[in-house]
Order: sequence, then structure tokens, then C-alpha cells
Amino acid sequence: MQTIDTGLYRFEFVSQVEKVNTAVELIYGDVPQTDKPVDFRIALKYDSLLRRVIKPQISFYADQHSPFKPLPSSQAAALLEWGMNWCIAAHDFTNLIIHAAVLVKNGKAIVLPAMPGSGKSTLTASLGLAGWHTYSDEMAIIDIHTGHVSALYRPVCLKNNSIDLIKKWYPQAVFTATNKDTQKGDVAHVKVLDWQDYQQLQPVPIVAIVFPKYQADTPLTIYQLDDLYAFNVLSKNAFNYNVLGRTGFETVDTIIRATQHFEIAYNDVKDVSDFLTEDIIEAVK
Repeated sequence: MQTIDTGLYRFEFVSQVEKVNTAVELIYGDVPQTDKPVDFRIALKYDSLLRRVIKPQISFYADQHSPFKPLPSSQAAALLEWGMNWCIAAHDFTNLIIHAAVLVKNGKAIVLPAMPGSGKSTLTASLGLAGWHTYSDEMAIIDIHTGHVSALYRPVCLKNNSIDLIKKWYPQAVFTATNKDTQKGDVAHVKVLDWQDYQQLQPVPIVAIVFPKYQADTPLTIYQLDDLYAFNVLSKNAFNYNVLGRTGFETVDTIIRATQHFEIAYNDVKDVSDFLTEDIIEAVK
């Protein structure tokens, strides 16, 4: 039995797949073990002895509930991270949780909601390994009272060509083994923070919402969005917007009123970094 501490949430974890224990140690092994209460009890288990031997399959459990279909045991490390996402999204109604990356510099946050294939995670990993603070790759955790966003101690999930690309750009970064042929293609996770740095991060205000889209033949192109469009897209990307009801509406409304909103197409991460830094972070007083 292990404990996975993501800073905001703690998981008591049992795995019957040794390679998953290796991945957990790579990503979360620098977190000191404490006796603080856990939020979720999770496990990766074979559902039968037969499934350990013939086409091995593994299931994710939160307590006694298994929310997903079993997957090949070779995909167990990816299943663990997806399962942890599900636990948070399905059970935390004290924060507004948006499916988005969060990048922070100089105490100011930029939230990046994006559809699969947009290049969001490649962008997040690259900037997170180049001086930005990656508060999240998948889930923006936003306080419903202050509108500030908090950091999660989680890796960035890379897919397919992005894995080799980030390895080439940042050969010293810590990667899990690649899980082949998942429902999202080949998947690996990269560590973008160590625990010592994470502990220095505080909740910060959101200054912009940026919807990124990688397009190989398109230089950086920027579109400013109106409030109504940004509200609509941001609320649709919130996991628990409907459950929060009026509180969810008011929280999104507060964020929209306090931020700039952009949609960008790009083919160069450096151009995006320059835009985010010079036109957003440094421009907001």
C-alpha cells in the first residue's frame, strides 16, 4: 500500500502491477510520507486469476467501485492517472473544476481549455520545463469564493509524437515508460515539478483564458474573443458546473469579467511563450 499525495488530494493506493509502482515512484516518490488523512482509496486489480495470465487485463477501483471497463495491464500506469482524474472530477464539489491546463508566471495564471489534438499538453510540458509553473495539465482547480486557481502535483500526459518531441527538447526530464495503443494512442507522463518547488506555489488569480490549437502550417495567429463566447466554452469545459448550479454560474462569470480571452493557432511553442509573457503576463498590472 502506498500514498500518492497530489498536494490538494491524497490517495491511498494499492497496485498488483509492478510497472505501475515504478511509475508512481518516478513521479511522486519525492513526496514525504505523512499520516494525514486520505481523500480517496484506489486500487489497480486483476479481476480474475485467468486475466493475470491470458491477455492480462486490469481494472481501476475507487473503494469498491470500478468506473471504467478493464484495460490491458500494459496500460495500467495511464489508467491510474485517468482514474485519479475521475475521482477528483466526480467527487469535489467545493471547487469549480475545469478541464484545462494552467500555466503560471509572476503570480498570474493563464487557463488553457482545449480539445484533444490541440497540442495543449505539448505546450504545457514544454513551458513547464522552461520556467513557467505548470499548475495543471488536465484540471484547473478554482476556488469558488476567490476565483483563484490552485496547483496540483501531477505530471503532464503526453501522447504519440509529443513524447519523442519533449524528450528531444528536454532530455533530462523524468518520463514514465510509454503505454502503447491506449484509447488515446501512445501515452507517457513527464514530471514538470519537484515537490520542493511545488510547496512554494500558492493559489493565484486568473488573468486570461486562452484556447490553443496547434496547426503545423500556421504561424502564431491571435483572435480576441468576446465575453459571451468565452463564458459558453469555459462553462462547457467545467466538470461540475451543473452540480454547482448558481455557484458555478457566478464563479465562471467572475472569472470571465476579470480576464482577457483569446483563441490562438500556432506552430512554434516559443512564439506562444512570448505572446503569453509579453502580451498577457507583463501587460496585466
